[in-house]
Amino acid sequence: MIETFLQHLTYEKRLSQHTLTAYAKDLEQFKEFLEKTYQLQDLAKADFRMIRGWAVSMVEAELHHRSVNRKLATLRSFYGYLLRCKAITINPMLRVSSLKTDKPLPQFVEEKSLQLLFDEITFPLDFEGTRDRLVLELLYGTGMRLAELITLRDGDVNVYDQTLRVFGKRSKERVVPIYKGLVEMIKQYQQFRNEQFPNPPEQSLILTNKGEPAYPVLIQRIVKKYLSAVTSLQKRSPHVLRHTFATHLLNNGADLNSIKDLLGHSSLAATQVYTHNSIEKLKKIYKQAHPKA
Repeated sequence: MIETFLQHLTYEKRLSQHTLTAYAKDLEQFKEFLEKTYQLQDLAKADFRMIRGWAVSMVEAELHHRSVNRKLATLRSFYGYLLRCKAITINPMLRVSSLKTDKPLPQFVEEKSLQLLFDEITFPLDFEGTRDRLVLELLYGTGMRLAELITLRDGDVNVYDQTLRVFGKRSKERVVPIYKGLVEMIKQYQQFRNEQFPNPPEQSLILTNKGEPAYPVLIQRIVKKYLSAVTSLQKRSPHVLRHTFATHLLNNGADLNSIKDLLGHSSLAATQVYTHNSIEKLKKIYKQAHPKA
């Protein structure tokens, strides 16, 4: 049942491998909960009380409400699929609500901190150092997601037009511009890579030290390592660089619709969260500069 659902997500919904892994993990955790708590092995027989019980157990285990809601969203998709397939007659998720959550502002790195990173921090002049710097420049220079970065292929880079072809959620394609310096970094990295790995198994742009396609944990480690040198932010992840990209564009005069297109958001509502960061910056400037503030 779970496997059929995952195949549906893979071939019909065309979700990324990262998302599929998360769905599979959520469903296996729920299955284990049902077996342990209710001695129930058939997920199709679970009712809304059991699902609420799972949510309560996660809250009691001090899982963040956002994480609980994401797992409930997995079940919402799963039981919606079972209902459409007529495997169930009543969707138990109709009586399960998401938990209330605070909406924290996206964290971002200050411009001066990133300037310090790229101008003052020394990157080793070898394959690994060149790759690590390129990873950081790509994430900050394009605002792409982690999953989008690791799926980049050589053929997605157009050095003449200075653009990248990016495949986002649900394989939605967009073209993003890149600055000339980033084009040169890509070419330099490719030269290092091709010398070290003349016959890579795939034409993935970013490779590991063993010549294999990059994976999420590797990128997360690279970002955390270098951001730790220039910022005290609690979160030092690839997504923070995505937030930073959007916030810096907005602070420097870019309009929301353009930022929306660059990020690959499907609606403007998802992009508007970055206006709050800019408003907070204006408040700070106002308090510092206005005589009556």
